[in-house]
Amino acid sequence: MSTEKGQRGEERAARYLKRRGYRIVDRNVRAGRGELDIVSLKNDILVFVEVKARQSREQGLLAVNGDKCERLRSAANAYLGKRPKFTGLQCRFDLIILTPGSGINPFPHVEHLQDIFR
Repeated sequence: MSTEKGQRGEERAARYLKRRGYRIVDRNVRAGRGELDIVSLKNDILVFVEVKARQSREQGLLAVNGDKCERLRSAANAYLGKRPKFTGLQCRFDLIILTPGSGINPFPHVEHLQDIFR
């Protein structure tokens, strides 16, 4: 995926989250062994959101494999280690998959999967 495509996807995902009451805390944070696309807060839950812009839902799901989950855990732990203000908050990992629109709706389809792994 190109950097420009990834940035557009993350921007669309951030707008989607904001419309649903999430507060964006951070974006594109490199920490530990990985990168956190979006860090947000909703109802006292710190949500680490991975964004995948793919041609199909299946491709988006396959991109979040075991290794990717370990890198996200590492990044989240490093992030939390440097931000004591989030100590004590419940955390979860979400995935937003963006797939191309079609027909009368040319805009990308956004699918938000909550709590994708522990």
